[in-house]
Amino acid sequence: MAQVQGVGKTERLLWTTGILLFLGIVGMFLLAPAWTQHPPVKPAAAMDSMSMPGMDMSSMPDMPGMTHDAAPETPELQRKYAHDKRESEFNHHLAGVLVILAGLFFLAQAPFVARWPAFRYAWPLCFLVGGFFLLLVSDTEIWPFGYMSFIYAVTHNPEDAQHKTFALILLVIGAFEMLRASSRLRSVWSAWVFPVVGIVGSVLLLFHHHGGMHGPNAMATMETVQHQHIGFAAVGFGAALSKGLSETKFSWSSFLSKLWPVFLIFLGAMLVMYHE
Repeated sequence: MAQVQGVGKTERLLWTTGILLFLGIVGMFLLAPAWTQHPPVKPAAAMDSMSMPGMDMSSMPDMPGMTHDAAPETPELQRKYAHDKRESEFNHHLAGVLVILAGLFFLAQAPFVARWPAFRYAWPLCFLVGGFFLLLVSDTEIWPFGYMSFIYAVTHNPEDAQHKTFALILLVIGAFEMLRASSRLRSVWSAWVFPVVGIVGSVLLLFHHHGGMHGPNAMATMETVQHQHIGFAAVGFGAALSKGLSETKFSWSSFLSKLWPVFLIFLGAMLVMYHE
């Protein structure tokens, strides 16, 4: 009985912390200073362009994340580009670590849950932590870290809007799986929240708008980034679909219940190896 009460206390603490954190982040975004709602254009942030020797950019077709304006790469711009690259790679790597942990926690939970019932929340928590991180700090040009309000950023920058959408996807998956782990949500439809939302996220990855690439290898870098996101989408789709099918009672469900976390681990490894 003490174990059951312990799980209840742990669950209440997790939900209280999560709800307060979410409300705090949303409130902070909504309380951004007035000047961030119509921010002045910063030269280093606005000149998201690429200069390639010997190439006429005006004759090239549009590509997501690339602009045609030729501009000299000043030291300030170079520092910004290096910062953006480090930030993007760190975000992918951290997400990868959390996804790997989610898969490992799920595969290893059976013996641990018998002794520590709260361990069943470990793998959904990885999704919640990733979601909160992306929601708060994935785009540091957004206030309170930067000079744009949340509303301005997501309505003027497709990449910011997509990052926040991915954050909400992680939070939805984590919240529903927390409820299912606690047995508070047992409806048949709830088992398909992860698969459906995960598939939506995988499809969105195919259309992910990435920030401009720069330097003499910009075209090759953009192609590499696009190929990596296609790989993320394919493996994510496999994880989501096998997770949904594992919840269906048929002869392969037991195998699929072990397969989908393996897909997660593979996806996490791909994210950890992401580079630009």
